Amino acid sequence: MDMKILNKVLLVAIASVACCVPVRALEPLEESNQEYLAVAVNRFLEKSDKNGDGIVEQDEDETQWKRNRKLDKNGDGVLDRKELEGLSLQYVTSPGKQLRNVCFKRTETEDVYLDFYFPDVDDSKKKPVVLYTHGGGWAAGSRHGAGNASFDVVHGALLKQGFCVVSVGYRLWSKEGMTAMRDCVIDSKDALRFVSAYRKELGIDPNRIYTFGDSAGGHLAQMVLLSPPDSLQGDPELAKYSYKTVAGVSWYGPCDFEDEQLFNHDDRENFRDRFGPRILGKDAKPEDKLRLYREMSPINYLTKDSPPLLMIQGDKDTTIPVKQAYHMEKKADAIGAPVEIMIVKNAGHNWRKVDADIDPSRNIIIDRTVEFFINHQ
Repeated sequence: MDMKILNKVLLVAIASVACCVPVRALEPLEESNQEYLAVAVNRFLEKSDKNGDGIVEQDEDETQWKRNRKLDKNGDGVLDRKELEGLSLQYVTSPGKQLRNVCFKRTETEDVYLDFYFPDVDDSKKKPVVLYTHGGGWAAGSRHGAGNASFDVVHGALLKQGFCVVSVGYRLWSKEGMTAMRDCVIDSKDALRFVSAYRKELGIDPNRIYTFGDSAGGHLAQMVLLSPPDSLQGDPELAKYSYKTVAGVSWYGPCDFEDEQLFNHDDRENFRDRFGPRILGKDAKPEDKLRLYREMSPINYLTKDSPPLLMIQGDKDTTIPVKQAYHMEKKADAIGAPVEIMIVKNAGHNWRKVDADIDPSRNIIIDRTVEFFINHQ
């Protein structure tokens, strides 16, 4: 066969194959309320429908029943799928514009959503953005925590100061091991990449990104703040978009998984059982353990040029001991990195009172958090 003809045949064949390869496009910047409601109902049933019959009876989940008993419209003592469509989902209290239940990427295991809140007064074309990552041990919780209690107060204050707030949902770890802690980090970073992709439509400055979270979310806030923006990539389409972090606040979040002594003093098994599987995931080999522990430890990304970090930690927290904050401070002092710590006396995890009133108070913790962001604009 003539070489020119052969080359044309090959080009046509390659083009035909390329057309058959699916290309994942950027998800649209729009609310997916009905789609997400179905997701929320499924998650409720997965958690509370203990016998798998498609309905939730009172004795299956007493706590959720009490919270949602008003949904039992026909008074038959059970909640079915149709009634659960009336679930009340929590959002940040704000008079400003909101984009809720935005699907920012689709994965093999589930679709991932975020909520975007505009400032009370939206008069800037390059607004700063605070990314909120919820707690829950990388295995529970949801982005709706952004509108709960102290977090709602923090976010409301930031919205009044001209910040946008993004509350990100991320894939949760489960015993089946389909996802690991690094997926939580990747999803959080992909949310920022998605926001960066729509910078003009949202009127935001992707080079003015701030992070905030509590517990596992505090860890994620540190990881997103300190690790290079182009590291831990997920969706290939989102990888095209960049961002730059400016400052972050972590409430009782861990910074180092490599040193087990930084966790519960004499309970090594608790560390291995609780944190180890969430870092390693399902298919990690023994030789991967140290690398993965280090990869998920924010302290390893700390340099003298890192953006400023404020760690607020309770001195009687047994879940994430206060020595995590002291450990980060020690390294920061050694290399000249901008890390501040604030130690709350008599405080357990989630600012629980232990033996006496916490000091400083929850209101002061909130004020210090908001002030830190304002001071680093």
